Amino acid sequence: MSDSTVLPVTTTDPRVPAVPRLNLDQPRWDQSTFYGRLKHFFNITDPRTAFCSERELDNAKDLILQYKAGQEPPGTSEVQLWRAQKLYMSAFHPDSGEKQNVIGRMSFQVPGGMILTGGMLQFYKTPLAVVSWQWLNQSFNALVNFTNRNAASSISERQIAIAYITATTSALVTALSLNSLTKRSPPLVARYVPFAAVASANCVNIPMMRQQELMTGIAIYDNDDKHIGNSKKAAKKGIAQVVFSRITMAAPGMCILPVIMERLLKYRWFSRATILHAPFQITAVGCFLLVMTPLACSIFPQRCSLAVDKLEPELRNMVKNTYGDRLQYVYFNKGL
Repeated sequence: MSDSTVLPVTTTDPRVPAVPRLNLDQPRWDQSTFYGRLKHFFNITDPRTAFCSERELDNAKDLILQYKAGQEPPGTSEVQLWRAQKLYMSAFHPDSGEKQNVIGRMSFQVPGGMILTGGMLQFYKTPLAVVSWQWLNQSFNALVNFTNRNAASSISERQIAIAYITATTSALVTALSLNSLTKRSPPLVARYVPFAAVASANCVNIPMMRQQELMTGIAIYDNDDKHIGNSKKAAKKGIAQVVFSRITMAAPGMCILPVIMERLLKYRWFSRATILHAPFQITAVGCFLLVMTPLACSIFPQRCSLAVDKLEPELRNMVKNTYGDRLQYVYFNKGL
């Protein structure tokens, strides 16, 4: 079926042969393979979707709901439906279906991340610059982590505040401490301080922002998406994968760009053109993030699995009693 194909109108006439309809509840590509996940996340983290109007996003959601009900407008084509699914998945939470705030969406990682990461890489020599840029970055990360959490787990305003303060403090302590320790080190070593601060803060920010899942467990489901219960072990696995993915997302830009900058600074023309340094680093980080955002999100399936044998004893026994040997794995949304 080509992208321009007009989809058949749903009919209950038994004389008309059934025509397979698109399953818009699932991503367009096979999520059991890395390549399928990569294509999916290249699609929904497209930074252009972050600038779509509210009306366009709402229309996309309406079309998805109409199609699922078999009431899409006559003449609706496959390309229109895939476009609607792209916008829907880029802007609405997969668990709750609620529209996410713009800054917290994964599609905003490139425009938001390139400015903040570029700023951290460029302005890292003075305590004021370190504090300012690390605070801005952790504020951004806290919003992203909250927006992309598993929506089945609630979190109080007090817990959000504690997570935010803890992660910001971790980043600032790491950055300021390493800055003082690297004053006599080669310039290249000092350029890696922002990455160390970001990596350490991610190890704090994400678990703290999702602490409710660690305390009460994350919702787990069977093969038919039937809710089984909540598992703390599943939460630990999902959050660990998210932390790894976020650090991987930031690593190439924050580790390779310092080397490039040190090489370029050996050229007199570039060394003198200080006004170009910040724009160059921001643009370069954007190029890295265009690739690394979907790639890092694709490392692990978003619908994560956990072997029944690795569940908490009480949950494992309940699953065994209910399903016997028919269910070997449970599933959960690990978040992004």
